[in-house]
Amino acid sequence: MIELYTWGTPNGRKASIALEEMNLEYEAFPINIGKDEQFQPHFLKVSPNNKIPGIIDRDTGLKLFESGAILIYLAEKTGRFFETQGDAKWRTLEWLMWQMGGVGPFLGQAHHFLRFNPGKAPYAEERYGNEAKRLYGVLDRRLAEVEYLAGDYSIADMATFPWIARFEWQQIDLNEFENVKRWYHAIAERPGVQRGYKVPDESAEIPMP
Repeated sequence: MIELYTWGTPNGRKASIALEEMNLEYEAFPINIGKDEQFQPHFLKVSPNNKIPGIIDRDTGLKLFESGAILIYLAEKTGRFFETQGDAKWRTLEWLMWQMGGVGPFLGQAHHFLRFNPGKAPYAEERYGNEAKRLYGVLDRRLAEVEYLAGDYSIADMATFPWIARFEWQQIDLNEFENVKRWYHAIAERPGVQRGYKVPDESAEIPMP
């Protein structure tokens, strides 16, 4: 049994999608970041950086934070969606790290300036809007070569998809990125992704272009 501490954000949805796709038994505990619940002492014991998601593996007692580390841990625990040797291992890791170092931080800044603070910082809006388009271009070119980021469907796709699901927040038209759009539809149709997207909010629906 996995305890999942999460909220309905792209990083939070990475973990719940992975748990659903890997058919792991888990219990979700909402951490309402709008009410600063991420600063509560019980959560800080799981995630000292006061960011969701965090997990506790009741089988081993392991506490883990950082969404990328959680995905790798769950994949290794189940032996699914992550090749552990050869080229496929490194393709998965490089695209997972691309998401962690690029897609997450920069699209997060696009959300901050383009959606929540429009008109306050034109330079920042232009900078992060352009970076969003650049990242989508990188993704589109990769997906012109392969069906999924690492070739086969993997934790790299699970990490990236929830961020692309907020394409409207980033002022991105998915019709301009045909390979991303094809990939997005394929992942959105997966039952595990659909279930994981609704954690912890059952009313949440995957945005469709």
